[in-house]
Amino acid sequence: MSNGIRCRCPRCTIRGLMGPAVIVTIGVLFLLHEVRGDVFDFSNTYPFILIVIGAILLASSMAPMDGHVDSTTVPPPAVPPATPGPAQSSLPGQGQ
Repeated sequence: MSNGIRCRCPRCTIRGLMGPAVIVTIGVLFLLHEVRGDVFDFSNTYPFILIVIGAILLASSMAPMDGHVDSTTVPPPAVPPATPGPAQSSLPGQGQ
């Protein structure tokens, strides 16, 4: 796992569904081939996979980018809280 900040905007969320959608599509195509092998030929199913990929890309391009977090920008470092310590003298050589 990465320690980076993940973007939760709708565009990045939809784009993150690309892999699972392609895997589910291939699984459904295999299932149709097993159930209806005489009518449904798996060798001609690449258009279905391309349609799913295109639909996800279209949906992600039309989704708003509200709250988008750019991965190239580095968040500012956290400032450590100031801890009270012994009082320091403003005169040099004093208080040693």
